Amino acid sequence: MLLRGSHVIAEAAVRAGCRFYFGYPITPQNELTEYMANALASLPDGVFIQSESELAAINMVIGVSMTGKRVMTSSSSPGISLKQEGISYLSGQELPAVIINTMRGGPGLGNIAPAQGDYLQATRGGGHGDYRTIVLAPGSGQELADITRMAFEYADRYRIPVIILGDGMMGQMMEPVEFPDPIDPKSLPPKPWVLDGAEGRPSRIIKSLILDTSAMEEHNWKLFRKYEAISREVPEMEQFLTDDAHLAVIAYGTASRIAKGAIKRVREMGLKVGLLRPKTLWPFPKRILLQMSRTISDFLVFEMSAGQMLEDVKLSLEGRGRIHFYGRPGGIISTPDEIAKVINNIYFKEGLERE
Repeated sequence: MLLRGSHVIAEAAVRAGCRFYFGYPITPQNELTEYMANALASLPDGVFIQSESELAAINMVIGVSMTGKRVMTSSSSPGISLKQEGISYLSGQELPAVIINTMRGGPGLGNIAPAQGDYLQATRGGGHGDYRTIVLAPGSGQELADITRMAFEYADRYRIPVIILGDGMMGQMMEPVEFPDPIDPKSLPPKPWVLDGAEGRPSRIIKSLILDTSAMEEHNWKLFRKYEAISREVPEMEQFLTDDAHLAVIAYGTASRIAKGAIKRVREMGLKVGLLRPKTLWPFPKRILLQMSRTISDFLVFEMSAGQMLEDVKLSLEGRGRIHFYGRPGGIISTPDEIAKVINNIYFKEGLERE
């Protein structure tokens, strides 16, 4: 199917068994909301609500998640900021949900151009308290479809909110996509923790208000142990032309596509350059990156921001290699030729070997 990115996410969500969507309009992701409205209206068990606000939407997500149903919401940068309190509640209550952030230029209301300025918000939690969310970074239309289904799987497996971090360009770009067979929600494994009526069994309670400080501490350590397990099991990174590379560009999402075009150009000039693309932003694939530092001396972090993933790259490399940065914040989109020039300058400045 030839679909734009926002429609791919919506179609993939429905095929993954999502039957509940709550959202509030904001550019540049309104096509996703529109698609979900039509798709869920055609299903007998589908529920779509355009809420009165982003706060209402995320709290509706909490309510449905407590019943064990697959549920999704979406927004763009300032709208995601308004959902942060609810995301913290989801995390504290260990409730699964999928949250789409189609990033735009900021800070503030900013503009509707594609950007990557929400990296730190997504990967550091964004709301209050000791919690994490799994953050996935698709790099193509096909990956939007694959990652959306995986997001629901991760959410249910770990009882955690999962954020898909895209941007306005990825949401509007049209590409051919193959979808897997749809999942019947009734075929999903039962969830023994759901609130579905206490007839014939003891009642259950799902809450994040824990007034006893010792119990709150133990709950936090429980979450911490879960996050440690996720950090071992989930991280993924794509490697492109890294076998003989002396310099690796590190980029995610739309920026990685621009970087890949630049790398193809400089390879024709004899420059040994590759791409490292994190598919998971949290957990960040630090072990993979650290391993690559054994053979790669220089790393160029390229972001559509003033430099946020840069922090994770520095922490992951632990002082190994030379780290360079190039970014364009606020919605400016670099071209492959522009990045090729940056790569060329670094390559010759550091005296790296050519073919």
